[in-house]
Amino acid sequence: MKENEISGYILLNKKSGITSFSSLEAIKKTLHTRKVGHTGTLDKFATGLLIALVGKASKLSPYFLNCDKKYQGTILFGTETDTLDSEGSIIAEGKIPLQEEIQEILPQFTGKIMQSPPEYSAIHIQGKRASDLARKQTSPANIEMQKRQVTVYKLVLCSYNPPNANIFVHCSKGTYIRSLARDIAHALNTHAHLISLNRTHIADFSLEEAHEQSLKTLDKTTFEKLHIPYLEVSDKIAIDIIHGKPLEKLIAHKDEKILAIFRSSTKDFIGIIENKDKVWQYGYVYARHQWL
Repeated sequence: MKENEISGYILLNKKSGITSFSSLEAIKKTLHTRKVGHTGTLDKFATGLLIALVGKASKLSPYFLNCDKKYQGTILFGTETDTLDSEGSIIAEGKIPLQEEIQEILPQFTGKIMQSPPEYSAIHIQGKRASDLARKQTSPANIEMQKRQVTVYKLVLCSYNPPNANIFVHCSKGTYIRSLARDIAHALNTHAHLISLNRTHIADFSLEEAHEQSLKTLDKTTFEKLHIPYLEVSDKIAIDIIHGKPLEKLIAHKDEKILAIFRSSTKDFIGIIENKDKVWQYGYVYARHQWL
């Protein structure tokens, strides 16, 4: 298969101890292409679902990055590290809270909350990664991390075997579970860090589906799992969309904010269009001219 013919996505079960970027190497070698990207970084110590986009599908990464996610994690109460995970150095110690205290505090971290990302993270500050700046510091907490709003849809204490608390988190994009562990502990007047993290879902894609690393095509099921509605169009409209014709003359649906477009006769994925202020605009045209 030629490189320019390779396109789709692969569901990976990332292992602990390797970076998200390194997890893609096996795919690149197997498919003989360097055009592979992931859709949301997992920390090196973390495990779980990672979606790799291959070939032309890599251009669709923004639509995968915007998804909510689900995690299982373990918080170790009593010590906080500079990285907020088990790979860092201990910078503070505190008491071990009671289970009742943890249960009582969790509602404060559900819904829309303001959160400071970890100093050791991929967030960029003045063009440089926060983690790179943090490693150059001689003392912790010298980097100003701007708080940002994230949403925690569900936060559950699954079990507690002091000092370890196993939690389930369903959250929006951009939520750091390491920061959540830190902030929960601070609200209890103590310290903590995350010792394990497993991502189980990205939108409706499940870790259980990542048992084999097969290349999947972009079909209707893909966009259903991304919560993106789809529309089938005639061959004529499909050709017009590929040629960049004005969308307001082609698409009448105004209630949707975004649509994945498919050619009705062949079920080929054509592209994504977005409704901005009731005007349809091109998001990304995926189909190749020779398909039509």
